[in-house]
Amino acid sequence: MSSEPTTDRIVLTTAAYACGQHLSARQALYRYQTPAYDLPAIVIENLATVTGTVADIGCGNGHYLRRLRTRRPDLTTIGIDIAVGILRQTPPPVAVADAAALPLQNESVDAVLAMHMLYHITDTEAGLAELTRILRPRGILVVSTNANNDKHELDDLWAAAAADVLGTPNGPRRISLSSRFPLDDAQDRLRPHVSDIHLIDLRGTITVTEPQPVLDHLASYRAWAHQTGVPFEATLHRVRERLTEAIDRDGTFLISGHGGILVCRR
Repeated sequence: MSSEPTTDRIVLTTAAYACGQHLSARQALYRYQTPAYDLPAIVIENLATVTGTVADIGCGNGHYLRRLRTRRPDLTTIGIDIAVGILRQTPPPVAVADAAALPLQNESVDAVLAMHMLYHITDTEAGLAELTRILRPRGILVVSTNANNDKHELDDLWAAAAADVLGTPNGPRRISLSSRFPLDDAQDRLRPHVSDIHLIDLRGTITVTEPQPVLDHLASYRAWAHQTGVPFEATLHRVRERLTEAIDRDGTFLISGHGGILVCRR
């Protein structure tokens, strides 16, 4: 079992991604962001020159696969994820496999998607080597992740609520997924494996006028509740109270979004 909570295979397969509910809740928060980014459309645009086979590694609920299959029916696409539960809602062909040991031959695909998933691989560098192993020469690797400062207001909100629950001046920060592979140093970590890295920097402001979208987002981290250092449900309840107070006072609650997509050639 991994010592890292966000790479623990048991947690990932039986709780975090046992179904699509938690991932969908995290995705849904971006409906309130301006400017709005159509991430699948951006990916498809950057695959315009690709022919042949595309593998979506860590495909989750099929957010990218569905659009890719609709817009590019000429491509052969396969989704791969470690969690069999989440694949039940993802259109086939799909396969259950660990991204660190893919059941694909060397240089067998023309493009690889690794969207918000590299931080779940125990050895990220070995994972990148595996992704490029299956990629044909000059094939395209598309990676996405978030920056260290992404949604920092939610970090502050959770820490303040946790402090209230614990009765301490400072509360523990919430679990961060992307901190193991943040946008801040993603290009440096990709360079040993790929070339021609193009960063698409995606910044925006998420504006909510009611607590529920934020509560759903934070609740989606329940799989790691035992790692938070604070009673999870009590903290979530206190977040609701603080958030309601802030919205009643200011009319809105603003969250700074900062993610990015990196398009690379092998």
